[in-house]
Amino acid sequence: MSPLQYGLTPKMRPLAPRRSAVVAALDIGTSKIVCLVARLRPRPPQDVLRRRTHAIQILGFSHTEARGIKAGRITGLAEAEAAIRNAVDVAERTARCQIEALIVSLSAGRPSSELLAASVEVPGEVRDNDVVRVLAAGSRLSVRAGRAVLHSIPIDYGVDAERGIRDPRGMLARQFSVDMHVVTAEAAAARNLMLAVERCHLSVEAIAVSPYVAALSALADDEADLGAAVIDMGAGTTTMAVFAGGRFVHADGFALGGRHVTMDIARGLSTSLHDAERIKTLYGNVLTGAMDDRDMIPVPAVAGDDRDSPQFVSRATLTRIIKPRMEEILELVRDRLAASPFASEPRGRVIATGGASELTGFVDLAARILGRPVRIGRPLGVSGLPEGAKGAAFAVAAGLLVYPQVAHLEHFDSRLALRLRAGHRGGYFAKVGQWLRESF
Repeated sequence: MSPLQYGLTPKMRPLAPRRSAVVAALDIGTSKIVCLVARLRPRPPQDVLRRRTHAIQILGFSHTEARGIKAGRITGLAEAEAAIRNAVDVAERTARCQIEALIVSLSAGRPSSELLAASVEVPGEVRDNDVVRVLAAGSRLSVRAGRAVLHSIPIDYGVDAERGIRDPRGMLARQFSVDMHVVTAEAAAARNLMLAVERCHLSVEAIAVSPYVAALSALADDEADLGAAVIDMGAGTTTMAVFAGGRFVHADGFALGGRHVTMDIARGLSTSLHDAERIKTLYGNVLTGAMDDRDMIPVPAVAGDDRDSPQFVSRATLTRIIKPRMEEILELVRDRLAASPFASEPRGRVIATGGASELTGFVDLAARILGRPVRIGRPLGVSGLPEGAKGAAFAVAAGLLVYPQVAHLEHFDSRLALRLRAGHRGGYFAKVGQWLRESF
């Protein structure tokens, strides 16, 4: 029986800290599909990106136009399968290896957060078994009908009345508790995403929500510690991840993105979507300049138009089409962040990723609307990326390669979850066997 039938997505086995591994990532977006293959090599502790245990060296890279996908959802299974096959095939050939399993991103399905608290009684000293029990109790609370659990992360532990404990092992207590951050999405969106990948004779090693992995790629350690929000602005969705005290504490999203800007341009200038995307990429701006009324932009005619040559519009006209939609998206982001823990972080900054954030003038507009310092986030600490893949549009794909290094922080293994759901608790040797399987 599939874990998704229990509201659970596949979870990765922990990455062995002293071993290298080859990892494949698949970012399935509305406009493009990116496949990366990388070797993760153990590295000594460093002052920069200190939460990473492995260095990332890209072995294979590909990106192709997405088909059969709308707002991050699979809408045409055969088309999506063909596009995934094409992206994986190119990545395999450039990496000179065969891909069998992938870490996949998800931006659809209305991702949302929930903070859960669970507690268990302990006879005295908190042991590993007690940590397993309290995490299992929290995970049981996370299952919701029609929702898939993407992430289940312990934020803090409590020992009796003491809160904010990072490692409770060895401490004395009567009541042992945990606060967990659980991120869920609509199970149908995750199920169809897995189906499209599995039809390519590939397995899904894990599914990660897009803004979280974008943050793993683009967020500096100090930003995560002081409090920051990562806004991933894709073609069909805009999703958010909030960090506080170095922990991932909130996620949200809605189905508006750069593709809607493209459609506004196509309608406003009476041109095709392909040409509208090109105009947006080459000339798009969200802030007006002194010469914009005089700077003219060619607009190709659509098929069947009687015009022999392209018409021309001013850059100011293009800005007047783009700016209202970008303001709408940013105002929605502002309202969502106001209802999150980020509202209590006065020094927190916003890091924007995704292709839609690369419009000229975006940083100034976002800073004005959000009332926060804003910067564009790009993949950090990933070597071997092609020059064209070092921008904000590839932060999610690069972050999927960082994810295996933090997957051990999550709970909980789907196999153990299935046993608990079936009423089987397992004994000492079962737990030792699970630890051996996950660690070696």
